[in-house]
Parts: sequence; C-alpha cells; structure tokens
Amino acid sequence: MFVDHEGADPNFSATAAVAGDRAVVTVTGEVDMSTADAMFRAATKDDAAYATLDLREVTFFDSAAIHALLQLADLYGERLRVLPSSQVHRVLEISGLSAQPWLVSD
Repeated sequence: MFVDHEGADPNFSATAAVAGDRAVVTVTGEVDMSTADAMFRAATKDDAAYATLDLREVTFFDSAAIHALLQLADLYGERLRVLPSSQVHRVLEISGLSAQPWLVSD
C-alpha cells in the first residue's frame, strides 16, 4: 500500500492497493497543482497493468488534476477506469472529457 500526504490540503490522500494486476487508487480531498503529482505517482508506483482511480471522495479538481488524469489515460489507455465524484464529473463535463471511455458513470 502506498499513501501520499504531500499536498497542502491536510485532507488530501492518495492510497494505492494492488490486487492481482490492477492498482486501485483511492483519492480524497482536493486535487490541485500541489497534489496532482501525488495522485499520478500513487497510480503508477506499482507498475500494475490496469488501474482504477476512485475519485468519489474528491472535493476539488483543477487543471493540474486534469493534466495528471490525462497522463494516466495516455499511460493506461483502455486499461484505466475512473470513478468520479459529482464535482470531478462536472469539471470533466465542462472540459469536454465526460464521454471518455475510461470514465465510469453511475
């Protein structure tokens, strides 16, 4: 398990757990320019073939977070699944990214 609390938001965390060949990364709090890299590192640390990024507890998602997410999408391709919070889904919708195949809608 990998936990990163480097960000300025004390409520931010990015925790990765690997099950088989899938990394499941649970992210909480604000993902911004001070924490987006920690989210990316948590999702790539274990060299898993597949990744699920659980963003259901994310309260803020800015352009740096979008950039990190797009880097993960480039890295994993169709092997990435993203579970967004309503805030993340809204940001991705505004950004024109809500129809991406990696975005899992309820």
